[in-house]
Amino acid sequence: MTNPNPEKSLIEYPCDFPIKIMGAMQDGFADTMVEVVALHDPDFHAGKMNMRPSTKGNYLSLTVTVRATSREQLDNLYRALSSHPMVKVVL
Repeated sequence: MTNPNPEKSLIEYPCDFPIKIMGAMQDGFADTMVEVVALHDPDFHAGKMNMRPSTKGNYLSLTVTVRATSREQLDNLYRALSSHPMVKVVL
C-alpha cells in the first residue's frame, strides 16, 4: 500500500474558491473583510461576497469567492482571516 502524497493538492489552480467568514454583527465587519481578502486576491471586490445575518441578528456570515492561484495564497488568506480580531470562524 502506498502513502498518498501530502503535498499533492485536491484543488486545481487557478480556480474560484468560496470561503465562509463569521463574526459578530458590527459596523465595518464586511468592509474590513473585503480589505483583508483583497490583500490576497487583488481582483476581489464586494460583488464577490454574499452576506447572511444570523436568526437573532447577533452574527454575520460572509461567503467570499476568491480566485485561488496557489495553496500558499489560500493558507496565507486563512491565517490572516482567522487571526483577525473581528472574525470568530473561517470555513
